Amino acid sequence: MNVKYLKERARKRLSVLFLALLMPWCVGADLNAQRVSNEIRIERHKPVPMRDGTILYADVYMPAKPGKYPTIISRTPYGQQRDGSHEIMTKFARAGYAVVFQDVRGRYESDGKWEPFRDEAKDGFDTIEWAAKQPFSNGKVATQGGSYLGHNQWQAASQAPPHLVAAFPSLASTNIYANWLTMGGAFRLSFNYGWGVVRMPNRIMLPQYWHTADFTPEELKYENILMHLPLKDGDLKSANSPVQHYRDWIRHESYDEYWKAISDEERFDKVKVPTYSSGGWFDIFVMGTINGYVGMRNKGGTPESRKEARLIIGPWGHGPSKSFGGVDFTDAAYISQTDMELRFFDYHLKGIKNGLEKEKPVKLFYMGANQWREEDDWPIPGTKFTPYYLSADGPANSVRGAGVLSQLKPAGAGTDTYRYDPQSPVPTTGGNNCCGTPTSSGPRDQRPLEQREDVLVYTSDFLEKPIAIAGPVKMKLHAATDGPDTDWMIKLVDVHPNGFAMPISEGILRAKFREGLDKMKLLTPDQVYEYEIELTGTANVFKPGHRIRVDITSSNFPQFDRNPNTGEPLGSSTKTRVARQTIHHGGPRASQIILPVVRDLND
Repeated sequence: MNVKYLKERARKRLSVLFLALLMPWCVGADLNAQRVSNEIRIERHKPVPMRDGTILYADVYMPAKPGKYPTIISRTPYGQQRDGSHEIMTKFARAGYAVVFQDVRGRYESDGKWEPFRDEAKDGFDTIEWAAKQPFSNGKVATQGGSYLGHNQWQAASQAPPHLVAAFPSLASTNIYANWLTMGGAFRLSFNYGWGVVRMPNRIMLPQYWHTADFTPEELKYENILMHLPLKDGDLKSANSPVQHYRDWIRHESYDEYWKAISDEERFDKVKVPTYSSGGWFDIFVMGTINGYVGMRNKGGTPESRKEARLIIGPWGHGPSKSFGGVDFTDAAYISQTDMELRFFDYHLKGIKNGLEKEKPVKLFYMGANQWREEDDWPIPGTKFTPYYLSADGPANSVRGAGVLSQLKPAGAGTDTYRYDPQSPVPTTGGNNCCGTPTSSGPRDQRPLEQREDVLVYTSDFLEKPIAIAGPVKMKLHAATDGPDTDWMIKLVDVHPNGFAMPISEGILRAKFREGLDKMKLLTPDQVYEYEIELTGTANVFKPGHRIRVDITSSNFPQFDRNPNTGEPLGSSTKTRVARQTIHHGGPRASQIILPVVRDLND
């Protein structure tokens, strides 16, 4: 046999073997290149018929190469022209997805009447099933988007559309009444007015600057408009036009059938697909983010949907960031929302094993330590719900007072009193705000508020060891007021060694909802009641040298409307009255905040 031929054959065999060994890496490289470099095309103004004949319109982004692709649907009331939207949809298309980006009913290019929240379930179902049958789709559909777009996902998923495979609702309410319109029954005035009346009354989103600009006359400035009574016709103070959905919200003051009909929390058992809930500790909808995960983990409509439910919460407001509210949470805090979504969609729609299946279902950012940690569930297994009791050797009014917070239950009974005047409410400073009239949000320093005599301040000793908390926070408050109704506003604060008072959780309860959000029962004046007040979930490490603080007051304006202390139906009061508030602590009426203490991050 020719020696030259044998050498050439051996060389070819080695080359084939080398290529065979290299092939998996080449394929992986090609797939990765394809994911980030697909040429795309956009088809504008695609008509999508709804079951009642109404036509909604969508833009479709997809890879330029003809084919059938897994499909992502995003349904928005904010218009397809909104800054950032085109970039996100392009990124999905370049990654190998067809994307249907649709204006919801009655907004921008879509036909029909705009009624916030009321049509999103059936319209979402119809859009999903329409998309799955299009030539560009392989029949596997997921949903995407945050805020109102996240709520849309829950609404559609609750209808169990056959072609829906997964949903990624971020920054989303799951109960429009309980964690959008109100908190603890208190009306979110800043959000509901700025979003519902000024920005979103009709077909297109309007600017707010006519209430904030330098040229704005005094009578149109927000600080004057929001003080208007009665609240029910406050919409006229903006553009002299009634806004029907705003008036409907005020008329349906409690969690009645009007709200239950659109509540996702009533229908988690109908959702049959994996969901990923994403949110921020300072987002206005953080309780919806948490409830979405907990609801699906415990009540999801299939074993897979329960097992595959996921949750991530960062130190963010209404979207991921590195710093928020004047606090830098370090580079570790920021995670790209789109990258999170793509990884989730790759796993569930493309079957790519990208490590998601190996991760724990809950990922939390612990403020204070500025670290992420994966957890097995929410609440975290093994959490010690630890009471911290209020007490005082003298008046607890303001930071100058004698209010004490301690794990030791005080034997002696005591009281603290303050005067709540709705004409001089405690101003909103930080907290869980977004998207309405301009109000500060996030971990803003509470010291200016803690100078007020109508704020009770209870502070622990300096900590010798770190205390890590993560989970739900609850206040058990024994209190009385001299009228038929009032509000109780609670803040949990991490006091730094330099005095910076950083709020990490907050909650409010309108007293007449003490027996449930679907029950309204006025108070007997001066009678002491025990109130359970739910605060926003949180994760924080109180470090050595820090102190734990609880602030109590009766207003947070304009984040919430002022309770006029009259007991009249929401929005009907034309006058206010000053309330005398009494907080009881110690003895048989041991007011306490219950903190979810977990293992140290170093354990």
